[in-house]
Amino acid sequence: MIRKRTIYLTSYRWFGILLIALGLLGLVDPIFDIRFGHFVWPFFILVPGVMMLILSTRASEEPGEAFAIPGGMVTLLGLLLFYQNLTGHWASWAYTWVLIAPTGVGLGQLIYGISEGLPDRVKSGKNLITIGLAIAAVGFIFFELVLNISGLNLGIAGWGIVLILLGTLTLVRPFLSKKVETRR
Repeated sequence: MIRKRTIYLTSYRWFGILLIALGLLGLVDPIFDIRFGHFVWPFFILVPGVMMLILSTRASEEPGEAFAIPGGMVTLLGLLLFYQNLTGHWASWAYTWVLIAPTGVGLGQLIYGISEGLPDRVKSGKNLITIGLAIAAVGFIFFELVLNISGLNLGIAGWGIVLILLGTLTLVRPFLSKKVETRR
């Protein structure tokens, strides 16, 4: 009983802190003429996605996976919208949509598989993430370096980014293939 009460009170404290922070942001906007709303709106998508991922690790088996997959998709959508809103690079939708599906699905499966100790879900999640990132990379090369849809004129710098990403993938790949131990 005491533990439930402590969790209950802690939740209210965090909610109170969040309300105060939002109120302060509301005061800063008219006083200093800083438009936080322009940068904050993607968090209305990102935060529910993260909450769904957290719930998926706390729920029992079937509801857990039901929260994990949409949670991964909504989280990546929120991150993508935050990036695009921050940079104005909206043309990246041409190739970044694959970060929502299949990559977001894979993220949800990976997180759920790790939390539940299910190596088949972890492997499936890693495979979907790899497929999604590979499609996004090919899309980036085609749309940004070949067609130059966003007008960034990346040229040699773009090819440098591609080489850095390939090198990073080569270095990280051995760590991604480690086995996950089951806890059941």
